[in-house]
This record gives sequence, structure tokens and C-alpha cells, in this order.
Amino acid sequence: MRAAFYEANGAARDVLKVGQVDTVTPAEGQVRVRLRTSGVNPSDVKSRAGRIMKMAFPRVIPHSDGAGEIDAVGAGVAQTRVGERVWIWNAQWQRPFGSAAEYVALPAEQAVPLPGHIGFDAGACLGIPALTAYHAVTMDGPVQGQTVLVSGGAGAVSHYAIQMAKAQGAKVVTTVSSAEKAELAQAAGADCVINYKTEDVAARVKEFTQGRGVNRVLELDIAVNAKLLPGVLAHRGRVVAYGTSGLEAPIPAIFSLLNSICVEFFLVYTLDAGQRAAAVAGVNQMLEKNQLIHNIAARLPLERVIDAHEAVESGKTVGNVVLLID
Repeated sequence: MRAAFYEANGAARDVLKVGQVDTVTPAEGQVRVRLRTSGVNPSDVKSRAGRIMKMAFPRVIPHSDGAGEIDAVGAGVAQTRVGERVWIWNAQWQRPFGSAAEYVALPAEQAVPLPGHIGFDAGACLGIPALTAYHAVTMDGPVQGQTVLVSGGAGAVSHYAIQMAKAQGAKVVTTVSSAEKAELAQAAGADCVINYKTEDVAARVKEFTQGRGVNRVLELDIAVNAKLLPGVLAHRGRVVAYGTSGLEAPIPAIFSLLNSICVEFFLVYTLDAGQRAAAVAGVNQMLEKNQLIHNIAARLPLERVIDAHEAVESGKTVGNVVLLID
């Protein structure tokens, strides 16, 4: 089968290759998916570069997300699943074989039925971005009637989070860095969009909330944005942090203590079974009702995997980057 792979950490142009590798066979409890698309996420490019961890396997086929059809099943999996359209999650988590290939074999529960009206390109955006967004919005209870601040509202996770929070009855404030990103955030349903490069975020938040502050912050970079929390959070507010650009974050301790602030962290790869099931069900329910806008910035053939990694790594691509396997 054709696949993209690397055998050493390094820059995309130095280590990524596309070539023939052995076609995978599903083991007991697994399905094999004939992939049509593969999603490229920031964690994928960081892993390839060696910024998250060094090579754990001699060869790695990257990417956790993708979509396609089940074409074979292992022992213990119902034959009725053959032909099923699916989206996948955690394909390359702690494994050498991800979704940047014509086929992937993985545990049956990691292949989720994809509603017929949802394209395979959208299906490649769900494993990390949509599941992260859903868990961030819902992890500690309903947000109906709350005001939620979603940082970086045009990002892959944040764009979904805006829609999910709105669907659950929240008011949504978000931050962006350009007029183009503001349009995307508004289209997703944000009630208040703040350009953090030209506006005072705290002042705008206080104005929008009549001085109260927001009930919840969904934070993609706690290391950079922790300093903003005293200006935006209400008493007994909650911070849900799902990403960071630094090893440490300067949490405002006195403010947090006096206002009973809760700061929670999570990594989407390590959700427990109950959390995962709830997020998968929630995302699929929204897909079935056609409630999600999928912001796909680029669709590139598998042979252009290097360009795809560089697009994500640049930080300039607004939206998801998807590889087309066919």
C-alpha cells in the first residue's frame, strides 16, 4: 500500500517520504479501513519534528485522524461492519501506523460510523479537533446560560467549540488576530469577537458581560494566556486548558484563590472510556443533525504530505489541513 512515513525525527522536507509499505491486516478485535482522507494536526507535526517525543518506532506512518470505509475485519468483529463509512481517532497514538496511508488497521471502537451526508474530508477533522472541542465544552457540566470565552476562535478546535457551546445555549466570546479570522468566528456563531492585537480583551469582555466576566474559558495556550485570566473570569469561573506552547504557565494564584477559580487540564488522546464515548456520541449527534460547519483550509494529495505538514507548522493556515488518499 502507499503511505507517507518517516524513519527519523526532523524537518518535514528532510524526513517525510511517500512509498510502498506492507499492507496491514486486521488482528483480533480490529477493523481495516480503506482510507480516503487523513487529517493533519499540530500534534502530528510536533511528533514528526521530535518536539513531543523522540522516535518510539523504527518507522512511523503519521496522523491520528482520517475517514474511509471498512473493507476487512478481524476475529470477533461483526462482518456486517464491512462497507461501513467511518471516521477514526487515535490511529497513531502510541502506535507506529497512522492514517497517512491507503489502509489502517485499528481497534474496532476507534472506527466510528460516519453519517452518509458527511464527506470524508470533514470526517478527517473529527478525531482530534471535534472531540477536543466537545470535551472542553462539556467536561464539567452543561453550559446553557453561561458565557464562554473561546480563545483563538478561528483555530480547528476553537471553531468547533464555538458551535458546540452555542448549540448548548451558551453565549460565546472569542479572540482572533485578523479580520479574516473574525469572519470565520462570527460564521461559527460567536456573539462577541475580539481582535486581541488591536483591542483590550479584558475591557471588551467586561463590556459584553456587564462587568461580571465569563463563566468559563476554553484555552488553547495556557502558557501565553494565563496572564489574561484575572481580567476576564467571573467569580468561581473555570478554565479548561487543552494546549500549551510552554513547559510552564504563570497561573495567577492570588486571584484564583480569592475567586475560587478552577483550572482543569486534559489531553484528548487520554480521555477515559466514558469521556470518549460521551464525546463521540455528542459529535455524531451534531453530525447527524448537520449542525457543524467544517473549516477545511486545504485539501492536498498524499504525495504533498510535506506541504501539508509545513502548512500546519507555519501557523498561518486558518482551518484544518486534509490529505486526499485517492
